[in-house]
This record gives sequence, C-alpha cells and structure tokens, in this order.
Amino acid sequence: MKKSIFKDKYPVYTLELDKSEVKLQNIDDIVDYFKAKVEAHPIAKFIAIFDHYAHTSSLPEHSIADEIKDVKNVIFCFGKEIPNTKVAAVRPRSVAICELQDKWIIEFIEAPNEALNNVMEEWSKALAS
Repeated sequence: MKKSIFKDKYPVYTLELDKSEVKLQNIDDIVDYFKAKVEAHPIAKFIAIFDHYAHTSSLPEHSIADEIKDVKNVIFCFGKEIPNTKVAAVRPRSVAICELQDKWIIEFIEAPNEALNNVMEEWSKALAS
C-alpha cells in the first residue's frame, strides 16, 4: 500500500490491484468481502454500503473521471472507546472500492489507531490472489 497526502492534509492509503490479481469478479463481490471482514472482526460494526458512483451520477451537475467505472464505500466503525469528543470526528471508517477498466483501487483514510489501520491494510492486501 502507498500512503499519500490528499489535498495537503488527508493521509490516504491506496492499493492498486490489476483485475487479474483478484479472484473476485465484480465490485459487489469485493464490497461483500469487506463487509464480511468487518462483521467477523471482534470490535468492528458494519454500518452501510454507499453507492458513491450512483449518487454522484444522479446529480444534475456532476463530474466523474472517465476512467472510473464504479465506486462504492463500505462504512463501519472500530470504536470501542470514546476517550474525548474529537474521536467522534474521525469515525466511522470507510473503505472505498473503485473500479477502473483494468484494475481495482482500494483506498481509505488513515485511522488514528495504528493497529486498526493495519487491519484495514491486511484486509485490502488479502484481495490479491
């Protein structure tokens, strides 16, 4: 995974996988994969699937890069404590699954908890067959 800074402030982790590297055949299969990972995790709580592509394309004025074929987010929370009010601002988590013609791009914003960030990295990397 590569870490980059988006818009000079958001730490984003990105994994690009050629479609030939992934056994799952479509975006819904990958969404289901991440949903199952969340549901199997001892402290994670699944919240929703957001069809980002459908939402954006339904707007009267929208812009979607030509290479993007589909985008969905798996939304969940790892929260097992609320030590202060600020932690609520960085929750819940979201993993974005982006489909391009020949590759999948998996992205998420860095979690404030390094161990849980590592969990999201492991889930993402395990997609490669």
